[in-house]
Amino acid sequence: MKFTKMQGIGNDYVYVNCTRKNLKNPEAVAKFVSDRHFGIGSDGLILIGSSQTADFRMDMYNADGSRGEMCGNGIRCVGKYVRDYGLTEKNEISIETLAGIKYLTLIMEDGRVTKVRVNMGEPVLTPERIPVEAEKEPVVMEPIEVCGKEWKMTCVSMGNPHAVIFIDTPVKEFDLEKTGPFFEHHRRFPQRTNTEFIRVLSDDRMEMRVWERGACETYACGTGACAAVVAANLNGYCSRKVTVELLGGDLEIEWNEADNCVYMTGSAEVVFEGEIFLPEGME
Repeated sequence: MKFTKMQGIGNDYVYVNCTRKNLKNPEAVAKFVSDRHFGIGSDGLILIGSSQTADFRMDMYNADGSRGEMCGNGIRCVGKYVRDYGLTEKNEISIETLAGIKYLTLIMEDGRVTKVRVNMGEPVLTPERIPVEAEKEPVVMEPIEVCGKEWKMTCVSMGNPHAVIFIDTPVKEFDLEKTGPFFEHHRRFPQRTNTEFIRVLSDDRMEMRVWERGACETYACGTGACAAVVAANLNGYCSRKVTVELLGGDLEIEWNEADNCVYMTGSAEVVFEGEIFLPEGME
């Protein structure tokens, strides 16, 4: 299997061009290639395919083989891939995902895509659509007990579920590995959840760490950064245009008041290309 390893501010995936041939068992392939000791090493697998409703289709699988609806950093890399590898000549493209069609603006420099601006769509605040078991709508600063402690969560879906937790200490000091799994598998999240731990730095800046559903901690999460800005705005902590500092770098997030859509701008880079022999049955 030929592949391209790509990353968006440290959120790394293995990308495969499936516009001509599909993989038989993408769930198993995702687990195999994501292993950082015996595989390629990644946060998951992203397949680029043809679409009848958009320019291309993106199918995302987490490192544990589970299917993901959307990945903000991943979709930026898809935009770079299809333009840089000659699958399209357009700088405005549409990508079909399980979370709907997303629209990308490709920012070029010296004939290559360096940044991508993505219309991530409108945030979903209805509990049953996130989904989360909650007592009110929207779910803003609602109590939840995790690890014997009461936390306050604000829940948002950006095509996938997010629980945003605001903390007062620097995020680097937070014990994410201890707490993150208990949020992910909490009974109130029927499809599990991504959890963002946020410290607001100013009206237009915040720092974030994320525990991703199916992937543990990752260096970045585009949908999580979008959800965090929406959550912070709902709580009156920041403006609608915010720089989000993640372990892998910064994302520019804007919750546009005119169309209620969230826009994400960030980098996308190729790490390396290669070919890997898959075990029998995965081709």
